[in-house]
Amino acid sequence: MESFKSILAKAIMSGILIGIGGTVFLSVDNKFLGAFLFSLGLFTIVQFGFSLFTGKVGYIPENKPIYIREVLITLLGNVIGTGLSALLIRLTRFGSSIQEKAAASMETKMGDSIPSQLILAFFCGMLMYIAVENAKKCREKQQDTSAVFGIVMPVMVFILCGFNHSVADCFYMFAATPTLMGVPYIALIVLGNAAGGMTIPLMKKLFDRR
Repeated sequence: MESFKSILAKAIMSGILIGIGGTVFLSVDNKFLGAFLFSLGLFTIVQFGFSLFTGKVGYIPENKPIYIREVLITLLGNVIGTGLSALLIRLTRFGSSIQEKAAASMETKMGDSIPSQLILAFFCGMLMYIAVENAKKCREKQQDTSAVFGIVMPVMVFILCGFNHSVADCFYMFAATPTLMGVPYIALIVLGNAAGGMTIPLMKKLFDRR
């Protein structure tokens, strides 16, 4: 079993990388370019073997209950990582610009209805599972080029569709003006991401029983 410190360290690095992705997305005017560059975060996480909540939660049905511990530690580390990256970005010369854009994004997200928030989180969770699973299958088949597309495309789709990603939203929340009102929102998105991430594995299990 991997140690608490090891999982946490990998998760913090993932949170920082998602923070970098969120920063570049908020920094460019072209949303397609922003979505493409954001995907560097997940691509690096997969390549370096770091830990991202939305990349791990989908595998709960395929693992023993103790695996949930790893997922929860990962979520904690991701939150810490996004908080650190947001704090540092806010200290830079373009921190005020990022803060303004992040605040506008979170105002829209948190002002949405609960069913809409959950649905948008659900589809994001599904796409993140697809991205990580694509990377695993391509690695098994030694298809490096396909792995790039398999990771980048789901990320671009969830961003361009406006789906809710719990870790990215943590960064936006920290980059804006963090309030306790953001806690229930993030908790809801975590649940939606988890449900979406586990849908395909659960369906696969159902099919395998036939």
